[in-house]
Amino acid sequence: MSRRRILTVCYGNICRSPLAAAVLAQLGGDTVEVRSAGIRDKWTGKPAHPTMAEAAAQHGYDLSGHRARQVDGDLMHWADTILAMDATNLAALNELADERTVGRLALYLGDRDVPDPFGRPDGAFDDCIEMIVTGAARHLQRPDG
Repeated sequence: MSRRRILTVCYGNICRSPLAAAVLAQLGGDTVEVRSAGIRDKWTGKPAHPTMAEAAAQHGYDLSGHRARQVDGDLMHWADTILAMDATNLAALNELADERTVGRLALYLGDRDVPDPFGRPDGAFDDCIEMIVTGAARHLQRPDG
């Protein structure tokens, strides 16, 4: 059985999308391969936001090896599913998508955004983690069962 390839995308790839990738990879085990990226290149090569990395560690997810990268066509073609953390990022992905990748796009939570904790109080990072962990199951169910 081949592994599903999931790409998670947020604005800068330092908070939500690396956390979502870590959660999906840990919970999905050998059934998935997960990568993350950001719409903007501002933080390319940078580690996860320190508050997110600390909060993630407290919830059992390791972001210490993460380095931000910008989404591109190659990553989008690699993925079976491309999950945007919010509607703004989904709109940006729609602009980048081609006929092959447009049908792979979706919001991570299906019908609502995962709010960006960047620049907000530390509790927003914990809230973000809870939303991402809760939403993970929907992406780990195999279409054939």
